Amino acid sequence: MSVKAFVLIVVDPAKTVTVFEQLRAVSGIAEVYQVMGPYDIVAVVEVPNLTDVPSVISRHIRAVDGIESTTTCVTFPEAG
Repeated sequence: MSVKAFVLIVVDPAKTVTVFEQLRAVSGIAEVYQVMGPYDIVAVVEVPNLTDVPSVISRHIRAVDGIESTTTCVTFPEAG
């Protein structure tokens, strides 16, 4: 079972398209959306284990030039 996290990202407005394109190429990111509201981009991280989430966030998302802040929401495991 994989773990999903929604990463809400605030971006320098002049760099939104560049950040969006860079995030689409990151391993561990399953989906990326440009959105309106308090956040500019939502990235859906999908990794095998909960312990993999911090690495994707810190090494691959926060390292992208133009990202000003992130908020991460990790989903609960699905019951089944």
